[in-house]
Amino acid sequence: MARIERKQIGEFCWSELCSSDWGAGKSFYTQLFSWQSVDQPIGEDCFYTMLQKEEDDVAAMYQMMPEQKEAQVPSHWLGYIAVDNVDELAERAKALGAEIIAGPHDVPEAGRMVLLHEPGGANFALWQAGGHVGTKRELEAGTPYWYELASQDSAKSEEFYCKLLGWQATHQAMENMDYVIFSINGKPVAGMLQMTAEWQGVPPHWMLYFAVQDCDESAEKAATLGGQVCVPPTDIPDVGRFSVITDPQGAVFSVMASSMDSIDP
Repeated sequence: MARIERKQIGEFCWSELCSSDWGAGKSFYTQLFSWQSVDQPIGEDCFYTMLQKEEDDVAAMYQMMPEQKEAQVPSHWLGYIAVDNVDELAERAKALGAEIIAGPHDVPEAGRMVLLHEPGGANFALWQAGGHVGTKRELEAGTPYWYELASQDSAKSEEFYCKLLGWQATHQAMENMDYVIFSINGKPVAGMLQMTAEWQGVPPHWMLYFAVQDCDESAEKAATLGGQVCVPPTDIPDVGRFSVITDPQGAVFSVMASSMDSIDP
């Protein structure tokens, strides 16, 4: 078991799914990752569902609002980064060219958050923990493992995140691309790649990778549950084996069987 008390400041600490069909989405993910779910009422016939592994929160999901459906917002995963002062960081993000979508505001008994649209075009959130610190498991199958930014302007995005969060950026050649590793105090916390012409029509985004022990098995299971395998299981030398999957409601995520870290069942 790789149980944690909280992520360090500057690390992604929470992952949240906004789904166009909450019930069907819950069924898909609980079967795929053997999660349990706890529904917390947040309105009339509306729930914030904690997705759990052995009673520990690892992620969450909720039903997309009607106005979002009308605006044709796709189902999507959102990553939260741990900070010690949401309001201060929100102002800094604005000064660096980000747009505030929502907040900062309190989440009762849980913490304080702000939702941002960064200059490179992707959305993400900042989280100042109160009673809820974020995911309680890591380096286990079915838990968030890696966050990767696909940016239309990687130079602009690199400058933004490094100035906002104090990330250090290291460039390395990988599969015919310049891949950026963001780190804090020497610990890798996220990656980034430049979107090319092949990505036409795909908006900038943060991709969430879930750890699995067998990439091929997980991709096959996702397909049997109604998901679509967009990128079949593929090896990344010295990194691991991954696959990109779209869930039945249209949210995109990846699974990764790492060759660098020991992933518990």
